[in-house]
Amino acid sequence: MPAARYTEDSSEGKPDCGEEKTPLFEHESDNNEASSVSEESEREDGIVMSRRNMFGSSSGTYNVRASEIARDKHRPEVQCQVYMLDDTVQTFKVFKKDKGGVLLDKVFKYLDLVERDYFCLMFQDDIPEQMRWLDAHKPIRKQIRTGSPYSLYFRVKFYATDPSKLQEEYTRYHFFLQLKKDILEGRLPCSPHTASLLASYAAQSELGDYDPSEHLPGYLQEFRFVPNQSPEFEREVEELHKRHVGQPPSESEFNYLDRAKRLEFYGVDLHYARYNHSLSDQSNLEIQLGVTAAGISIYQNGVKINTFSWESASSSISPHTRHMAKIVKISFKRKQFFLQLRKEPNDDRENAIGFNLANYRACKNLWKSCVEHHTFFRLDTPKLPSRRNMLTLFKLGSKYRYSGRTERQTIELGKEEGNRNRTFNRNPFFRTPSKRYARRTIGGITRDVIKDEIRNEEIRRSLVRQSQSFSAPGLRNINGSAELLERRPPSMSSPTKEIPIRRAWSDGHQSEEDEGGFSPDYITRGKQFKAYSEDGSFTEKSYEVLPSYNEQLPNGNLVADNSIVLIRMKPDEHGRFGFNVKGGADQNMPIIVSRVAPSTPVSNANADKCVPRLNEGDQVLLINGRDVSQHTHEQVVMFIRSTRESHTGELELTVRPNVYIPDGVEEEPDFMYTPDNLNPPRPPITSDDALKESMVLIEEGLKTGASLLQFDQLFRKKPGMTCNASRIPENICKNRYRDISPYDETRVMIQGPQDYINANSVNMEIPRMGIVNRYVAAQGPLPNTSGDFWQMCWEQQCTLICMLTTQVERGRVKCHQYWPDLHQTIQFGGLQICCVTEETTPSFAFRDFSMINLNTDEERRVVQMQYLAWPDHGVPDDSTEFLDFVFRVRQQRVGMVEPTMVHCSAGIGRTGVLITMETAMCLIECNEPVYPLDIVRTMREQRAMMIQTPAQYKFVCEAILRVFKEGIVKPLAEFKSPFNHK
Repeated sequence: MPAARYTEDSSEGKPDCGEEKTPLFEHESDNNEASSVSEESEREDGIVMSRRNMFGSSSGTYNVRASEIARDKHRPEVQCQVYMLDDTVQTFKVFKKDKGGVLLDKVFKYLDLVERDYFCLMFQDDIPEQMRWLDAHKPIRKQIRTGSPYSLYFRVKFYATDPSKLQEEYTRYHFFLQLKKDILEGRLPCSPHTASLLASYAAQSELGDYDPSEHLPGYLQEFRFVPNQSPEFEREVEELHKRHVGQPPSESEFNYLDRAKRLEFYGVDLHYARYNHSLSDQSNLEIQLGVTAAGISIYQNGVKINTFSWESASSSISPHTRHMAKIVKISFKRKQFFLQLRKEPNDDRENAIGFNLANYRACKNLWKSCVEHHTFFRLDTPKLPSRRNMLTLFKLGSKYRYSGRTERQTIELGKEEGNRNRTFNRNPFFRTPSKRYARRTIGGITRDVIKDEIRNEEIRRSLVRQSQSFSAPGLRNINGSAELLERRPPSMSSPTKEIPIRRAWSDGHQSEEDEGGFSPDYITRGKQFKAYSEDGSFTEKSYEVLPSYNEQLPNGNLVADNSIVLIRMKPDEHGRFGFNVKGGADQNMPIIVSRVAPSTPVSNANADKCVPRLNEGDQVLLINGRDVSQHTHEQVVMFIRSTRESHTGELELTVRPNVYIPDGVEEEPDFMYTPDNLNPPRPPITSDDALKESMVLIEEGLKTGASLLQFDQLFRKKPGMTCNASRIPENICKNRYRDISPYDETRVMIQGPQDYINANSVNMEIPRMGIVNRYVAAQGPLPNTSGDFWQMCWEQQCTLICMLTTQVERGRVKCHQYWPDLHQTIQFGGLQICCVTEETTPSFAFRDFSMINLNTDEERRVVQMQYLAWPDHGVPDDSTEFLDFVFRVRQQRVGMVEPTMVHCSAGIGRTGVLITMETAMCLIECNEPVYPLDIVRTMREQRAMMIQTPAQYKFVCEAILRVFKEGIVKPLAEFKSPFNHK
């Protein structure tokens, strides 16, 4: 029997159990538990009740809530207290019959927000610990059932997938405040390092540049950035704050958002649920369903265990989501929530999944969140519900549809308002700081106090292009020229058959509550989908989705319906254009301008070196007339660099302004316009200048924190590389750490039936010197791998071992003593090792070994150099002793062509620091620019996770700067003149 039709107004307007119709004054009999009051106390309260009435009652009650409701019925207006993101409270008056949109308009008008649709108001639902969004199309009194004044909270509802999509700095400031709250209140977990980096951006935004005279030690102890904040955390934030000197608040907040967007739970709307694997399963697993811009993820104990993406109308599927099941419909009935998935060929998975939620209201809130997120992030315009007619009059299900602006419409509105030159003054003394122990804020923020310090590199989006522009309704197959075609809708999918849902939940009692259905853009264009359940009831409800507003180039690049712009620019006196790009065919994403650097031809709006201006977010379609849709990131960078060597030196870009960037794709690191390999094409400047400029970039990156951001964004493991050998059962015990494994392609193989050892060959080429520094990066030997380690040394003909750890640190064994004591001998299979000499200092230990092959009687001399001064935790405070050790290693390597064995404990952290340092010294000696991030990238292409922590990366960058500035390492004479370079 189908469920009775649910009418939202009547159902939600029902009084709860506390709203019984009772008189304002009520007498009870002596049997009641009401507290008795004396006649005297009743007179004192102004309430006189006769003890003697017809029932002879001696007690009384007073219904406070009924009195309040009766009073409110006669008031035409109600007060709404709105708690803003800066912790201020503003009161707004609305009429009782007003809809939620009236209050929202008042709040937005007060805040003077243009990009409104990212935000909304929340309020506490009747159900404890459950918040609801205010519906703009429903009367407020039917949503909030408490008495006046109503309490609401201004919050971000839709988290922009990229902060560059937020056109106004004022909008980004509110996102910044929201994310600070999310982290502080534990809704957005992050690693300690990320938390400290974000906190340092917040400190820079709120306190300005670090000033030793003003910011004394412990100046952050009153601020609250994270839960359970510790003094060690505050000290780390203080150190990071020092590096942000010169960043205005707007830039600090942008960096904050740019880093926060990479957190796993960023923009995830979580809903608690339970799941049974089958009808007979009673495990009732507790899970969380997370609604995002890309789809629905399932979490258990805070760990993502599955993801279902929104179904796309396009036939092409991104490799990033190819493995994900596609959602074609979502629906709910009572407190059961259903996901219907697309049935893939040869797929034995269930095509429908059901979840139990706590109650009907929680289930409907989840369903509405899915409708809103899909519409906002995936559609061009919202699909409004059709008018009811005789055919739809008797259909069951909620008629709710999201009717606000979509993200694309919001972006376009922001651009239009941006063209009106809206500016906001920003007063640093009225910034709202992070929460403190005793006092809440230094001061509140008002809607008129947020204005930019207008800076040269102003990040203001604009669609104003003055020349060489033409419009194109569509763009496909770009080969030297643009071929303009009419936009065609994607091909229609065949109607879906009626698919029975297999129930994976316990059946509940029938109730007169709402059931709704929602279908993303896959199947039901003009067709109705019926999902039958076991009781015979069904949902005959479809959500017809219009074709997505973006089309795809052959490589999956998005092409929006904006203008195409031709931009010409010339490099500055240093040969720089001053912008970064990310993406490429190898990453399955379009070529996007990721950053425009300050004080460069691109950033100067009045310069004649770039007409019209290039903006962050622009999509590059052509470079000097060449289609880049099928080229990799590295090839695109080479195309741009090669322009500097042409006779005109002019770069011509065909771009689509502020393109809508797809979600869920990996980015190339931002804030970087340095070469992307160790041997870049030579710019039209001298080698001396190139080396000096690279050092300036390292120094600036350390000061601003951009270097650590770049490092965080770099891949830890090279895409496409496998580590299968390390997972073979007999090899698992040979790994010191579960997550540190060698690439199969570059791993060192030893002879014999068991060829596995946790080590990789790492080769660092110094082209101008004509040498390749060869290393074997290995983990610290275990008791059961010491023999394999010496066998590897013999087979690789290693004569130098660099050990960068002690045997025990902080009570933990870091490396087994795989060598014999002085004048002692140990034997591993056919190899005999004898320690001939040993010299130990507080910082170093040097040992000479005699290694004899007992099968051939061949003897070799092996030197072990052990660095002892690395602290148990973190990195050395001073690089002096480490540099001394590196110099000793380099002296030992003179004339050596065999690989150097380098190991610490895991074989990635300190090992990577040593290899990076020596490579940088070689580049300085041959007068070549040094780009530490490229060195790390080259190492990680050969062994995963080389240089393990940002602290290690910072340490080696500072050491490189030191050896250059202090002249510890200088360019060799034969490389000083540019004419010697061939």
